[in-house]
Amino acid sequence: MPTPFPLELGLDTFGDTSTAPDGSLSSHAQTIREVVEQGVLADQVGLDFIGIGEHHRPDFAVSAPDTVATAIAARTERIHVGTAVTVLSSEDPLRVFQRFSTLNAISGGRAEVILGRGSFIESFPLFGYDLDDYEILFEEKLDLFMRARAQEPITWSGKTRAPLENAEVYPHVESGLLKAWIAVGGSPQSVIRTAQHGLPLMLAIIGGEPLAFAQFTDLYRRALDQLGNPLQPIGVHMPGHIAETDEQAIDEAWPFIAPYFSRIFAERGGRPITEGQFRQMVGPDGAYAIGSPETVARKIARTLQGLGASRFDLKYANGNMPHSMLTRSIELYGTKVAPLVRDMLA
Repeated sequence: MPTPFPLELGLDTFGDTSTAPDGSLSSHAQTIREVVEQGVLADQVGLDFIGIGEHHRPDFAVSAPDTVATAIAARTERIHVGTAVTVLSSEDPLRVFQRFSTLNAISGGRAEVILGRGSFIESFPLFGYDLDDYEILFEEKLDLFMRARAQEPITWSGKTRAPLENAEVYPHVESGLLKAWIAVGGSPQSVIRTAQHGLPLMLAIIGGEPLAFAQFTDLYRRALDQLGNPLQPIGVHMPGHIAETDEQAIDEAWPFIAPYFSRIFAERGGRPITEGQFRQMVGPDGAYAIGSPETVARKIARTLQGLGASRFDLKYANGNMPHSMLTRSIELYGTKVAPLVRDMLA
């Protein structure tokens, strides 16, 4: 399906604690420094975006993604920097706008914020929010963020915070509006909400057949049209890893992905991932972009074309992968995969 928007190829990371050269787990501080280096490398190999995820648990090092993104922005020239995602439900939406408009100033207009409810819930008790308010928190905070993004005086009242009367939020963005997306995991209600706000849609594909998500991209485009909102870009987030050959990529990724996803599935009442399931997800119809540059490029092109999307963000860190493995994957993505994808979709 053709799209009028330019092709963008980016990266995502949650700052998974890495494995040090001696086999031990790196500290959170060392992992954060490595993420900054990975962002600098992504700029050098010509990628379009790097998003840093927000988490509040021991297996992920980054709890303040805008700070890490600012460090990357200060050392790069071209790449856009942002989040993957900002958990808006447990944040102050006005402070979110302020931090990202500041990042936008430092980066010369390269900031993007991807807003979501998050797939983990640790931030709710940590910051004093009730999970029973899960829906209303996101609804009200997204509404307030959009008012701040409009850069006009805000008069607002709701159930989740004190009202505002003719309030201004600074700093303003130099030109236009702060670039913002809404990330969804496959809920029709979330897709329609995104269309109501007229924001770009970022689909988190972490399981199943990627082209099955066409039902959500079709719903999104129909909703935009019916609401009278202009067409917006659609992006896709997908776990992946790249090596010189398919078997090398699989052999490198499996020992880290197995405990990573098995731990998360167990927390949610599921079963550990088997190697058979993993290899099925790596296959042509699966949701992991793992393989040689040619294999990964074909999966990216197929997914973007099938969903009518213009942005692909590869979640390149999955479990405790060492920094050297991640940097090689980033190099291959920028120098080999990206040119192949652009040729395939030309």
